[in-house]
Amino acid sequence: MILLRSPSCLLQGLYQKAEALYTMGNFEFALVYYHRGNKLRPELQEFRLGIQKAQEAIDNSVGSPSSVKLENKGDLSFFHKSDGVRPKDLNHSHKRESKKHGRKIDKSEKTAKELLGELYSDREYLEKLLQDEDLVKGKIRTGERVQDLIVSCISYLDTRTAFWQQQKPIYARQRDRKLMQQQWNRALHKPPSDPTRYVLNSLEEIDTALSAGNTESGLKKARELMKAVKEWSEGVLPNKREVLGNLHSCIGNALMDLGNMEKSLHHHEKDLELAKKGDLMDSKSRALDNIGRVYARIGKFQQAIEVWEEKLPLACGGLEKAWLFHEIGRCYLELKRYREARDYGSRSLMAADDISDEKWQLNASVLMAQAELTMNNQISHIIQNQ
Repeated sequence: MILLRSPSCLLQGLYQKAEALYTMGNFEFALVYYHRGNKLRPELQEFRLGIQKAQEAIDNSVGSPSSVKLENKGDLSFFHKSDGVRPKDLNHSHKRESKKHGRKIDKSEKTAKELLGELYSDREYLEKLLQDEDLVKGKIRTGERVQDLIVSCISYLDTRTAFWQQQKPIYARQRDRKLMQQQWNRALHKPPSDPTRYVLNSLEEIDTALSAGNTESGLKKARELMKAVKEWSEGVLPNKREVLGNLHSCIGNALMDLGNMEKSLHHHEKDLELAKKGDLMDSKSRALDNIGRVYARIGKFQQAIEVWEEKLPLACGGLEKAWLFHEIGRCYLELKRYREARDYGSRSLMAADDISDEKWQLNASVLMAQAELTMNNQISHIIQNQ
C-alpha cells in the first residue's frame, strides 16, 4: 500500500490501467484515466498522447457530432399522431429498411475482408465448417464441442474486426495508403545525387540486357528510366534531350525485336525529332538508320531508301558506308530496279575494299552478281522475244 501511494507508482499505475483499458476497447474509461494522469502531471507526454488517441478511437467508433446530419426521413408517425399509418406505408418502410440492412451487411462484409486481410479466408473456412452437421456434433479430446470451438473462433475474429475498425476505420487506412503512395511517388521522382552517373549506369544496364537477348527486361528498364528523366529539369540533367533520344532509340529497337513495328517506328521518329531540335548529328544518324531498318522490315523499301539516302552524308567510317550502300542496294533489288542495285553494290564493294573487310566484300559482290544476273536474264529474254 505504501508503494501504491507513492507518486511515481500511482502515475505508472494510472498509465498502465489506461493502456490496458484502451487495448480492451474500453476507450471511454481509458480516456478517464488518461485525464486523471494528465491532471496530476500535465508535463508528461504519455498522458497527452493517450487522451488524443482515446478521443480519436471514440470518434472513429461513434462519429464526431459535426459529422451527424439529421434528416426528416423514415417513419415519422410518432411525431404526427393525428396522421394514421396505413399498412401499405408500413410495408414500404419495411422494404426500405430490409434493403438498407442488406446493403449494410454487404458493406460490413467488405469492411471485415479489408480489416482481417489473410484471416478473412480463415473466417470463411470456419463458417463452412459450421455447415457440416456431422462435424459440429463431434467433440475434441478435452470434451469441448467442435461447434462451440468454431463459434468462439469466429466470435474472436469478429471482436478483433470491431476493435480494429474502432481504432482505425477503413477510410483512415485508405487515406494512409494514399499518403504512403504519394510519398513513394515523390521519392521516385526525386533525382539521385549524381543524375549523370545514374543515367549512364542505367543505359549501360539497358544495353547489356538488350545485347543479351533480355528484350522485355531491357524495355522495362528503359521505360522506367524515361519516366524518371522526364520529371527532371534540364538544370538537373543538362543533356536531357540527348538522353531521352537515346532512350527512344533503345525502346524502338526493343519493340522492333518484339515485332511491334508501328510503335518501334514511333519511338525512332521521336529520336529523330529530338536530334533535329538539338542539332545532334550522331543522334540524327542513329535515328535515320533505325527508321530505315523498320521500313525495310515491313517491306516499305522506297521509304527505306529515302531515309538511308538522307543518312549518307552523316555516315562516317568505311564499315558504316559499306553496310549502308549494301542495304540501299538490297532495297533496289527488292524493287526490281537492278541497275541501281548493281551501282550501290559496287559502291559498297569500294567501301569494303578501303577497310579490307572480307565479309562486306563478299556481301557486296553477291549483291552485284544478283543484280547483274537478273539484268542479263532480262536482256536475253527481250532478245529471244524479238
